[in-house]
Amino acid sequence: MRADGPDGMPPLHLPRRTRLLLLCAFLLLVAAVVADLVSGPGTTLSPVLAVAPVLAGATTRSARVPLAAGGLAVVAVGLLETTNTELPTEVHLTALITVLAATLASAANVVLVAARERELFQVRTVAEAAQRALLRPPPERIGPLRVAVRYVAAAAEARIGGDLYALVETRHGVRILLGDVQGHGLPAVETAADVLGVFREAARTEADLGRLAERLDAALAARPGEGRFATALLLSVPPGREPVALVNCGHPPPLLRREGRVSALAPPAAAPPLGLLGLTGGGYPAGRFEARPGDLLLLHTDGVTEARGAGGVFYPLEDRLPGLPAGSPADLLDGLLADVGEWVGAAGLTDDAALLAIRWES
Repeated sequence: MRADGPDGMPPLHLPRRTRLLLLCAFLLLVAAVVADLVSGPGTTLSPVLAVAPVLAGATTRSARVPLAAGGLAVVAVGLLETTNTELPTEVHLTALITVLAATLASAANVVLVAARERELFQVRTVAEAAQRALLRPPPERIGPLRVAVRYVAAAAEARIGGDLYALVETRHGVRILLGDVQGHGLPAVETAADVLGVFREAARTEADLGRLAERLDAALAARPGEGRFATALLLSVPPGREPVALVNCGHPPPLLRREGRVSALAPPAAAPPLGLLGLTGGGYPAGRFEARPGDLLLLHTDGVTEARGAGGVFYPLEDRLPGLPAGSPADLLDGLLADVGEWVGAAGLTDDAALLAIRWES
């Protein structure tokens, strides 16, 4: 369990390499003091003690720590002055002023960094709350379905983006949406919020899945002056044993894993992304497939399939999926994200990724 600090922020964690570098600097400081003591009364290395408050400030969010280290350094300068009696007073005064200046600067830097960290922590906390309100975590079990969702932002500081998902249980069955809004930043988030709001209302009233997609398209096209669109997958899982309906709005097709084999569920006809239907005419045709107990359906955004590995090779999701964990949907998604992380290495993801896995239980 993480122990937060008194201000609610997580405790300061220094990477192992950083701790090692600080330890080396501290050892050099100790070696300089020892060299000063044995070098005789005509030389001094006391200005090096100005490093002490700087090192202390790198390990804390409290200004008291570098101030205390600076106080000890001033005392050490005074003690070294008693052994370096052949040096003029100006040299000792210079060392003292240097240590004091470094102490005050280190304390000021700690205060500034801590204030910025608190501001960033508050922003990230608000973003997490916004994500929970916008992308509501689905229950693990809905009717005959076991469900798991994962959302990974490409930027480490981000918590939410243009990828979206929603599950709604209605009298028509379980309605599922996964999509990817064109663009990034706050405008994409606002568009995603509009799409989700319309979906959660229309999913309960529209019996036809193609008509539901048209409602979402109309809402997106009505947004003033942006021309923003979204690719999306819509599923309707009926309460009985009827086939599952699937509408693909210009999105990467979902992958069905059945008895160890994986196949992509291609749409019956090409359809444009949401918001662009007016440019092409027509509608959103619904495909259907018979779901069997044990089937697992993976819906994903292109942040996964466009993840680049060594040599710029895209992640081959359809080829890798059969070898991933065959346990619960959550196990599958955790294994998939770990595999993608190994594929991209230190480069990381270049786009947000949303994953939704559904397994039909007996």
